[in-house]
Amino acid sequence: MRELRITPDVARSVRLVVLDVDGVLTDGGLYMGATEAGTAIELKRFEITDGLGIKMLDRAGLHVVLVSGRSSAANRVRAAELDVPFHEGPGGFKLEIVEELQSIHEVDWQETACVCDDLADLPIFRRAGLAVAVANAVPEVKAIAHGVTRRRGGHGAVREFAEALLHARGEWAALVDAYVNERDPARQVQGVR
Repeated sequence: MRELRITPDVARSVRLVVLDVDGVLTDGGLYMGATEAGTAIELKRFEITDGLGIKMLDRAGLHVVLVSGRSSAANRVRAAELDVPFHEGPGGFKLEIVEELQSIHEVDWQETACVCDDLADLPIFRRAGLAVAVANAVPEVKAIAHGVTRRRGGHGAVREFAEALLHARGEWAALVDAYVNERDPARQVQGVR
């Protein structure tokens, strides 16, 4: 298994971050049920620290998108809460979606990072300039990954990726300072770092 180590050159080349959802931002489990009226309900567990990692990537000026191989109201709610674009490729068809996003943002594959876990991700994962597998990824994804997180999907893997990428870019400390200063009026007045 390749440990997640991102070189500064690779990190600085990244402009688009594509995150799979099920098995990456969640643990892959689904809670399915229905209301008394018969309305289907789907619940998922998202790791809260991944959300802040996504916000830090956004603050660094990177385009962050969530791309899922299935239609899911829970995924749409989480993407809206994070204020990041969410795209669904029902049946696991993600390649066309990512290529359209690259065109919109004028980004090529070498400038694209993907964090993935399963077979439906392989068409985009093979092409990515930075392909990161989560710890619970299938062997086929891990085999071609540039690095593998220590954490499992839904348990902080995206946060681990975000920190590694931003550390390699030399931006993590300044982003943390800015984030904390916004939330601590005393630090803002005194100019404390």
